[in-house]
Amino acid sequence: MNKMKKTGLWLGVTTLTLSLAVLYFPTWTPKIKGTNPIHALEQVKINGTGHEIMIRGQDLDNPVILYLHGGPGASEIPYAKKHQDLLESQFTIVNYDQRASGKSYHFFEDYSNLSANLLVEDALAVTDYITQRLGKKKVILMGHSYGTYIATLAAHRAPDKYEAYIGIGQMADTQQSEMDGWNYVMEQALLADNHEDVEQLEQIYEPIKQGQAFTPRDIVKRYGGTSRLMDSPDTSFLGMTFSHEYNMLDAIRFNKGIIYSQEILISEALSRPLPSLITKLDLPFYFVMGDYDLMTSSHAAKVFFDQIEGNQKEFIGNNNSAHYPHYEEKQRFFDWMVDTFIKHKP
Repeated sequence: MNKMKKTGLWLGVTTLTLSLAVLYFPTWTPKIKGTNPIHALEQVKINGTGHEIMIRGQDLDNPVILYLHGGPGASEIPYAKKHQDLLESQFTIVNYDQRASGKSYHFFEDYSNLSANLLVEDALAVTDYITQRLGKKKVILMGHSYGTYIATLAAHRAPDKYEAYIGIGQMADTQQSEMDGWNYVMEQALLADNHEDVEQLEQIYEPIKQGQAFTPRDIVKRYGGTSRLMDSPDTSFLGMTFSHEYNMLDAIRFNKGIIYSQEILISEALSRPLPSLITKLDLPFYFVMGDYDLMTSSHAAKVFFDQIEGNQKEFIGNNNSAHYPHYEEKQRFFDWMVDTFIKHKP
């Protein structure tokens, strides 16, 4: 074998080895210092399918938060610890990838029965697993974006399982929310003299008005309706691949799962908005909204909030943030959480 062929073979083997290493590199969540800490990343079979669960906190005696990510299909595990570090000092936080999302997407599994109702059943089953595993009677249920759709239904179905429900970027009447977003970004596009955005928004106006479509998220992001005090969380292929909790294979799972989940679940959320399903919640509940949120409008969330009957409820507006008030105004959110659930428990 001549020298050139040997070099080519060596490069090929090296490339293949590196590719396999990145693809299947072991994943973990970093250790936490504390009096009785927990840092776990595990795959657990719950309700008939494997769920990826991350648990982090400095003291297992602290209250537990069960966090439902949005999307549909948009796991937050790859970047959660970056934004929840303050909360980890006073709470134990459980993030999990929902069925067919992120590391809970399994290539050869049949997801033809995927629905919001199934995800609610999963959430309740995960709740039971977590309360037993961590020795708690109840947990705090927290949802973000589409996660609020599932979490609100879970809180409505089984309020006895939860100390309280917190909806961040709360979904409400999707048609109203999308029209709020469309009106704002159209105004901004006209002010910016952006003819391309104006034309695209004009073309999609009727489907949005009929409750059949969402305002294009790239346009919403361009005009500050996604985040204002920080860059949007990194969900890029490379960003996920080089996180501790995800490898390249997991990033592939994420992308396949989000496409599949959104195709099925978004139309369901449009046709069955939460205000048509829920008029009362039998537990303390809180909506935490960014005033500039155009992914799930604060105005639509407030209308929904006012319509829900409840003995203890609070609407918390954040006037500097958009769709991620718990990340964009992290210190303020942390202070509110401590004041509400530790200093003055409901």
